[in-house]
Amino acid sequence: MNRQPIVVALRALRQTLLGPDARPERPLLARWPRLARYAAPAGLLAALGLFWITLTVESNWGLPPPIALLFAAMTVAPLLALPRRPLLAWRLGLLALLVCTFNAPDDQAWPWTPPLALGSVVVAAVVFARVDRPVLGWLVTISTVPVLTLVDAENRAAVLALLGALAIVGDLIRRNRLSRRALAAQTELSEREQERRAVLEERTRIAREMHDVVAHHMSLIAVQAETAPYRLTDVSAPAAAEFVAIAGSARDALTDMRRLLGVLRSESAGPQIAPQPDLADLGAMVDTARRAGLPVTLDAGPADDGQVPAPVGLAAYRIVQEGLANAARHAAGAAVRVTVRPGRSTLTVRVQNAPPDDVRAPHSEAGAGHGLTGMRERATSLGGTFTAGQLPDGGYAVAAELPYDVEGGDR
Repeated sequence: MNRQPIVVALRALRQTLLGPDARPERPLLARWPRLARYAAPAGLLAALGLFWITLTVESNWGLPPPIALLFAAMTVAPLLALPRRPLLAWRLGLLALLVCTFNAPDDQAWPWTPPLALGSVVVAAVVFARVDRPVLGWLVTISTVPVLTLVDAENRAAVLALLGALAIVGDLIRRNRLSRRALAAQTELSEREQERRAVLEERTRIAREMHDVVAHHMSLIAVQAETAPYRLTDVSAPAAAEFVAIAGSARDALTDMRRLLGVLRSESAGPQIAPQPDLADLGAMVDTARRAGLPVTLDAGPADDGQVPAPVGLAAYRIVQEGLANAARHAAGAAVRVTVRPGRSTLTVRVQNAPPDDVRAPHSEAGAGHGLTGMRERATSLGGTFTAGQLPDGGYAVAAELPYDVEGGDR
């Protein structure tokens, strides 16, 4: 015999009657923050008005003032507890339905006052939409007790139909809310996965470019070490052997790099045989942007030959390239200023554009593709820093600090 349904039913009954009352995940007016600030004062005034109406009705029925005050308080209490403690509100409402029925005059068609009946419907509608199905089943079952025992036979069917309709609608509302929540969570997960994939793809592309640059320099080391004994005079035998060892080590390193980084190349991406761009190619790129209609000003400081390493020059070139593309895409017609300042140990790169002509399409990281992600990855892969953001005047700027030596020494 499967005891699982019995265990679930007993747990739901315990939660219904005595169990903890979980607080709602979101306030009732979370979607309307401006309205939510007035909810507490308005609710308090409504509760006071309902208390006064109930007290008036009970007094007209001839109840003593202390009993009328008690019954009026029991009518209002479930509504006060409803926003944060729905199950407690249902329990208080059920107690009010059972207790406040023995005070109605004989000529009344309903055993409860209009405020109590209307408040019970509101409490049931809210609570039924917040609990799961096992608890909902017990709530509906127990709620039929005062209906079957206190309501007249001619009105009993209508009340039971209303109770069933509230249960069905509440279950549908809860399932719809759970579906939307699951869809939102899945959407957020997909967005994070896409962002993570974009970061990995950008890192892979950067690693491929870095591999090409380092492989080029390692090849030069191997060639220079092999030809050094023939280019230099009076090279001793130990020195020649040392050059041969250097060349062999360089070629071994090249082989290991190809094995290690070979997986970074996809089947569709062949080896890049074109030379990698550097700072010397910034002028040509700026001229191309000008011919395309982008007003660009290049401010590049002087740099000694060999001062800026090739990986740093490549990263600076790509950052400027992406910065110009973003400016053309998001701030068409705005003036752009590119600043490249080589220092003693770092290279400063900054791409700044004026406010766009169309103020309805400002810069933002959301929806801007993966350009900012790629620039940030390039800077951080070299141990540098990257910042991007909107300026006070409405423009936008990206800036990067690229160190020559990640370990902190001057080149």
